[in-house]
Amino acid sequence: MNASTDISMKPDEVLKVELEVFRRQHRDLDEAIHALQDKGTSDQLTVRRLKKKKLWLKDIIAMIEDRLTPDIIA
Repeated sequence: MNASTDISMKPDEVLKVELEVFRRQHRDLDEAIHALQDKGTSDQLTVRRLKKKKLWLKDIIAMIEDRLTPDIIA
């Protein structure tokens, strides 16, 4: 959660690369959470922390996608 969230000054190409990195991290966290839960002996605090980081990544992904998607005025 140390990544800079100020996307207003970054060029689109940098944002596209970051978007893919964040999506990959989000998928990896999802897999890790499922693996811990399937194991049955998972530490609930660890699962909660991973879910919190996953939500943070989801918010960052949404912000970047909003920035990259042009506004269409109908």
